[in-house]
Amino acid sequence: MKKAVFVFLLALLLVPGEWMFARAPYVRPNYVRLGEWARANVFLVRWLERDRTLELTRGDTRLTFNVDSRSDARKAQINGVQVWLAFPVLDQNGNVFISQTDLAETIAPVLAPRANPAGIKVRTICIDPGHGGNDPGYQVGSNDEKKYTLLLAEEVRAELKAAGFNVVLTRTTDVKIPLEDRPAFARKKGADLFISLHFNASETARNEVNGTETFCCTPAGATSTNARGEGDTRWVVGNRYDERNMLLAYELQKSYANNLGVEDRGVKRARFQVLRESTVPSILIEGGFLSHPTEGKKITDPAYRKQMAHAIVQGVLAYKKAVRG
Repeated sequence: MKKAVFVFLLALLLVPGEWMFARAPYVRPNYVRLGEWARANVFLVRWLERDRTLELTRGDTRLTFNVDSRSDARKAQINGVQVWLAFPVLDQNGNVFISQTDLAETIAPVLAPRANPAGIKVRTICIDPGHGGNDPGYQVGSNDEKKYTLLLAEEVRAELKAAGFNVVLTRTTDVKIPLEDRPAFARKKGADLFISLHFNASETARNEVNGTETFCCTPAGATSTNARGEGDTRWVVGNRYDERNMLLAYELQKSYANNLGVEDRGVKRARFQVLRESTVPSILIEGGFLSHPTEGKKITDPAYRKQMAHAIVQGVLAYKKAVRG
């Protein structure tokens, strides 16, 4: 009888697309042994670099964790896409631990996304061109961030409409929209997703810093990726959609990296106002560095913006397929 139960449970774990993610026993508050979780979910475990990089594989699925305490132990990869964990992995005498929050809200949403309830479709997308009016965003020479977020939003709108979506923009001209009004606009319009568009800039190492990063709302109890240990950790409205936020951010970051070949700076966490006050799955994309001599020129190029828009739409379509919406 015990053998039959074991075989049944193992069969459930092996059903493609319906992973159950068995949990390993808790070792300390919010942390579990990564090796035990891996074995419970039929992953193979091996060190790529002893005490530095740990890899879990199952079929075509590959999870990579940075265990080296000399660098940021929140850095991980899911199928080759850079993802920053909510909490660092811990290495204690060769035993690696991962937070239950990350198993539930970082890894599971990507590897085993829940289907939307019957009848719930992804139809209306709210695109939020960052900045505007007397808020130019980053200024690099004569190039204002606000100009290129709007131009990109217009390209995204056109391609999303061609793909059959209804699209609304938080702004269509060079006006300043208060941050709190942006997610409120998405809610008023009945949007199913909220995507805020931005570009980055670096004050130093301008020739070196480039790439794309995508932010989703920081889970309750965790500090944001760039908070360096400080910052607010309370629950916010945007946390209602932690799983969906993560999946949407992952699909967009993956699409950007695969379609544009840009430096993958990863899926990151932040409590930006437009994310923490959103009532639908939401992300904020930093689509490249205006300050980088090569990437900055690409951002100002209409042909490249079409490629960026295509990457965003492909990410949305991948998300829609994953949630069967």
